[in-house]
Amino acid sequence: MHDMSAPAVHHAPTSFIRQHVFSTDHKVIGKQYYALALVAALFGMFLSWLMRLHLGFGSFAIPGLHLLSKAGAPGDVMTPEYYLQLMTMHGTIMVFFVLTTAPFAAFGNFFLPIQTGAEDMPFPHFNMMSFWVTFAAFVPIVASFFVSDGPTLGGWTQYAPLSAIGPAGGPGEGWGVILWATSICLFCIGQLLGSLNFITTTLDMRCKGMSLMRLPLTAWAWFLTSIMGLAAFAVLMPATILLILDHVAGTSFFVASNLVINDQLLPHSGGSTLLWQHLFWFFGHPEVYIAIVPGMGIVSHVLITNMRRPMLSHRVLIYSMGSLVVLSYMVYGHHMFVSGMNPISSLAFSFPTLVITIPSTIIVLIWLGSLYGSKLRINSASLFALGFISMFISGGVSGFFLAQPSIDIMLHATYFVVGHFHLVMGVAAMFGIFAGTYFWFPKMVGRMMNETLGKVHFVMSFIGAYCIFMPFHYLGIAGNVRRYQAFTDDYLIPLIPVHKFITIAALFTGAAQLVFLYNLIYSRFKGEIPPNDNPWEGTSLEWSTATPPPHNNFGDKMPVVYHDPYQYSVEGASKDYIMQTSPENVHSPDEEK
Repeated sequence: MHDMSAPAVHHAPTSFIRQHVFSTDHKVIGKQYYALALVAALFGMFLSWLMRLHLGFGSFAIPGLHLLSKAGAPGDVMTPEYYLQLMTMHGTIMVFFVLTTAPFAAFGNFFLPIQTGAEDMPFPHFNMMSFWVTFAAFVPIVASFFVSDGPTLGGWTQYAPLSAIGPAGGPGEGWGVILWATSICLFCIGQLLGSLNFITTTLDMRCKGMSLMRLPLTAWAWFLTSIMGLAAFAVLMPATILLILDHVAGTSFFVASNLVINDQLLPHSGGSTLLWQHLFWFFGHPEVYIAIVPGMGIVSHVLITNMRRPMLSHRVLIYSMGSLVVLSYMVYGHHMFVSGMNPISSLAFSFPTLVITIPSTIIVLIWLGSLYGSKLRINSASLFALGFISMFISGGVSGFFLAQPSIDIMLHATYFVVGHFHLVMGVAAMFGIFAGTYFWFPKMVGRMMNETLGKVHFVMSFIGAYCIFMPFHYLGIAGNVRRYQAFTDDYLIPLIPVHKFITIAALFTGAAQLVFLYNLIYSRFKGEIPPNDNPWEGTSLEWSTATPPPHNNFGDKMPVVYHDPYQYSVEGASKDYIMQTSPENVHSPDEEK
């Protein structure tokens, strides 16, 4: 553990460039990550609007769409290929640049060093590099819209051989795939740099008195996520390099011999199309938990502060999140049940897929048991935390069906799977991001967000999300194939009214996010000043420093920790909470033994 009881010499930069652009301050980097995630989320949401308008109203001409792509939208009407291109970009942007970037990289960068009692990350220049490499990764994704045949249409998973055969595969399968793979390769590098910093900060930069079990649940969540990221992104990065080589160097890593596309024999031999799936999903399923585990930590942190009492078991929550980390690498094969997998292998992946529901269920039961009988403070942050639990349960229940190979084979290519992962991974993670934003906004910028607008945002988002994604399960059971862009088959025509309803719900939910955007920007400049440095009466270290925190987080005197992170309603205490830095000697049964 790093000895930080003495004042640290850590001078703040003076130039604008070093303060706000190429900054090594973890707090500035956290804000930069959040800004990037916000831009990416708006872009991804805009793409989803275009897709939903097309799905709901068929040949509807979307005004100005030809400006985005003349070939993809002649007469402002979306072509089937362009629909797939927009779907690919929507999935890629949301999974990588929003669901990974905001809850892990943005909030983690800002608050992990503060919650551990450190003055900064141990490798601040690596930290700066991690953001700018991630930003550089976003550029090729956006640039792919401006190349001749547009972005790739292979889906965010980019299954081979479609993604590896070049222009013969269709629009965007040449330069579009190369730009996509370059983007994801750079993104992996950025996340690897960040994960190294997070792990080292947690293990080596804790202040005096801060044992591992005295870390808040958010710090544990970011630490465990960084462990997952270190292994997962280290596999996806070389996979993307191999994919690029298949395009530009004549290799055949992912293309089998004697493959004929459009009556053209491709000059490849000896590759394996399933190799890409193995490499991608070894990353891909841990990625689900890279998106959701930080949200679990944020939701736990927010709920405890607003319940005014600790969770039923701090340690069991940590052990359960750790179990998710380990098991996440054992279940990736359930994404490949339809790939011709040996039935014995299917069972080998089906069993841990069911087992991984156990720690998830334990976490949910601890949340619900802790909430039972509590006098929860109702605010925007706590509402989104409750919404997270609701979405996580609703989306997770459908996972039981998909864990069974016999059922998954029937549902795998349908909207059922889309509804499942959007609820459990997408919407739940977004609700965690919103909960963290409303909760930590005062500490990050020194102003409060508008609570009335926040509650309007929650109600609209909660209702809208269920109206969008619950019908997806019905569509899947009815046999609606997930990547179809038109519904001309006899059995699909009766489902068109459902798609129109979902489209209207998507536009409604998108309008709710504009309410959030207005609240965020308005509050940044004209929001109410917090009454003090600890407006939520929290106990962890971020509430013991100034608002916003100084350059080295704690000023001239580094903190000393005396208590566990969640000392609320302790008998004999002077207030209903005890700060971690308070030397007040009060016995609590929840204190670390």
